[in-house]
Amino acid sequence: MQKKWQVLSDPPQSFYEEHPELPKIVANLLYNRGIETQEKIDEFLNPDYSTDIHDPMLFNDMEKAVNRIMSAIEKEERIIVHGDYDADGVSGAVIITSFFRAMGHKNYDVFLPHRETDGYGLNKNTVRLLKDEGANVIITCDCGVSNVEETALANEFGMDVIITDHHSIPAILPKALAIIHPKIDGEKYPDKNLAGGAVAFKLVQGLLTKHQETNELLPNDMKHDGFEKWLLDMVAIASVADMVPLLGESRTLTKYGLLVLNKTKRIGLQKLLLEARLLGENGETKKELDADTIGFQIAPRINAAGRINHANIAYQLLSTNDPIEATDLALELNKNNNNRKKITENCVKEADAQAGQQEGKPVLFVFQENWPAGVIGLIAGKIKESYQKPTIAMTMNGTDLVGSGRSVEGFNMIESLQELPEYFTKFGGHPMACGFSLVNPEVLEDFQTALIKKFEEKTKNIDLLPTIDVDAEVNMDNVNWELFDLLQKFEPFGQANPKPKYIAKGLTVVKVDSIGQDGRHLKMVVKHRSNKTKKLIGWQLCSDNKEKTNWCKVLSEGSKIDIVFEIGVNEWNGNRELQLTIVDLKKSK
Repeated sequence: MQKKWQVLSDPPQSFYEEHPELPKIVANLLYNRGIETQEKIDEFLNPDYSTDIHDPMLFNDMEKAVNRIMSAIEKEERIIVHGDYDADGVSGAVIITSFFRAMGHKNYDVFLPHRETDGYGLNKNTVRLLKDEGANVIITCDCGVSNVEETALANEFGMDVIITDHHSIPAILPKALAIIHPKIDGEKYPDKNLAGGAVAFKLVQGLLTKHQETNELLPNDMKHDGFEKWLLDMVAIASVADMVPLLGESRTLTKYGLLVLNKTKRIGLQKLLLEARLLGENGETKKELDADTIGFQIAPRINAAGRINHANIAYQLLSTNDPIEATDLALELNKNNNNRKKITENCVKEADAQAGQQEGKPVLFVFQENWPAGVIGLIAGKIKESYQKPTIAMTMNGTDLVGSGRSVEGFNMIESLQELPEYFTKFGGHPMACGFSLVNPEVLEDFQTALIKKFEEKTKNIDLLPTIDVDAEVNMDNVNWELFDLLQKFEPFGQANPKPKYIAKGLTVVKVDSIGQDGRHLKMVVKHRSNKTKKLIGWQLCSDNKEKTNWCKVLSEGSKIDIVFEIGVNEWNGNRELQLTIVDLKKSK
């Protein structure tokens, strides 16, 4: 599908005059990201951990949560940390249990649900299991805010529930002892966009604050602030993996978390980086680890545990201090990830064949009863990207029909599911993604009809043509290391702070090749307004997918093209060169 290119407007002249110290290109990028006040500009360009991190005690229920947990530690009560099976939930569980170990508290355990047998969040069987195991306190990570009945059952059993979460707020909140969630009504905590792992980190910050009131050091002889900062690698992984907006406090936490990640003390992470070929045998990273490293290398491997096997493997890897165990777990996680890739590729081919038969439908539904439940979210994402339509991928999990959805800009998927509760035994998610279990398979057709109707109602006055926001049109001859250095001030890139994109028009193709094992990627040499040549790379631009153009077949020497591209660095064998990555291209008019 052809995408619309939208060059963002320059700021008003008054913005340049108010900030004369900013280079024009930096001023434009800040303005286009809604960063307009001096306070926000300073926080964005120069994040400062000592001033830009909010007091955890600002959370309405933080005092209650901290007091109950510290009391449980003092009385040696049993605490269960109930996480989630993705990188965000696993990271949150690692963060909280790291505090227990530092405190010398041994009467705790972690429960991570199995994606297929337990599903997302708390369930009543789990609550009963935790009661039988003698739990006094349950702390959730990255889940729990929708579990009204499950929390009520825990209350009946005399267990106190502390919820840390960041997902969409239901109409009725659970009656937990404390809810640490930045988005609930009346919550005064200023940053509303924290990841689940970051919310868990705020709980630990609160616990450290309380402990420091009467203790100079932690029981493991670490200083409170030093212990706190060594947790930031997990916060960075959670924030990037869960794709929360990397602005404000989340940006600062991620920026410092990447610094910690590049010198992580976690033996499990070191072994995982070694398996991903990001770490040399000397223990040093081969290149600086950034948000892309998390998004494309670390998080998929952590998530693969919950998709293919069990998230416990990822939790154990990130928690262990045993080098031999870490090596074995990292190897297993890497194998899980490779299996996940193969399984997903085969399933996506089947799903694509189904989607191709749904021409004219505004929402795509793909189903195969033997698809692994752990990969249906990936299937939905791939089909959505190919067809640029909201997509629901479904499979059978025992006798239950379960689904995962991915949406497009302009259609809030979870809002629509919240308006159709009669179809589900369980559901949750975000505006752009959801997961659910149908009440029974027989309602599938009615659910599809109802969701399409919701889509048509909610988008009737919205232009859903995919749009690429472009920061500026440039002369390709001016793309150099100086420009790249300016762009580095904007890292880490992510949601709400995407990599800057530029348009170059009227390029002349000098050479074009297909590369990669299956020849799906495009490598090209071009000229613009001089005889200087530039190398371009375009991922998946030589695919024979019927929804896409195979540019390796369309282009030849002398072709004229317009492109949208991003600027990065390609590093190999100690060498560095600018890498210009094509986001989209068209033949010049």
